[in-house]
Amino acid sequence: MRTIIALIGCRQGGDKEMAEYPPFAVTVDLVVLTVRSDELAVLLVRRGVEPYRGRWALPGGFVGIDEDLPDAAVRELTEETGLAEPAGHLEQLATYGRPGRDPRGRVVTVAWLALLPDLGSPVAGTDAASADWLPVTRLAPGQLAFDHERILTDGVERARAKVEYTPLATAFCPPEFTVAQLRAVYETVWGTRLDPRNFHRKVTGTPGFVEPIGRSTEGERGRPAQLFRRGPATLLHPPMLRPS
Repeated sequence: MRTIIALIGCRQGGDKEMAEYPPFAVTVDLVVLTVRSDELAVLLVRRGVEPYRGRWALPGGFVGIDEDLPDAAVRELTEETGLAEPAGHLEQLATYGRPGRDPRGRVVTVAWLALLPDLGSPVAGTDAASADWLPVTRLAPGQLAFDHERILTDGVERARAKVEYTPLATAFCPPEFTVAQLRAVYETVWGTRLDPRNFHRKVTGTPGFVEPIGRSTEGERGRPAQLFRRGPATLLHPPMLRPS
């Protein structure tokens, strides 16, 4: 009997404590990056509704009451851009909950980072007026809605750091790629030039980074280049450090 009373007391105390904290909305926002025309590009949607109607924003939206966060991220990406579940890499980036970040009320967002190969032009849907890939370096301060500029900045820096110590640069490549194509990804993401010979030696000499597929490019100018695919490694030893 005492056990039952104790449990009821805990339940009542818990309900009272929850009543002191009113509910708030949870959203997901996605920093979707790719390499297009030798530039690091981010997927943006032009908002078709208030607030910030007509402004560029990261794709995202509210999480359903019975929906898991990764499912919400994939759903919003598909609904607002027409892109299917990312074939590259998707990971949780950070949580942003500053009061006042959303004029509609108290909203906390869980941001996600996606690194994808070039998938072509997106198609806007639901409350997005349009969707497009925009070069990261060409975005002006204050151009994005909400606090999406900060989220984008964090996502780009996460991507630049992760390609140093993981093989995730291959997520920007097609399933089969040359070392030169992979080097172009690093140069684009880091915004710097790399020595081709040193890069080739580091890539092919790092265990599990890439694997040759036994074929070479055909029909291109110059000598045929050996084709590779991503290897089994999850961490790079030694890492591919950014030039200082």
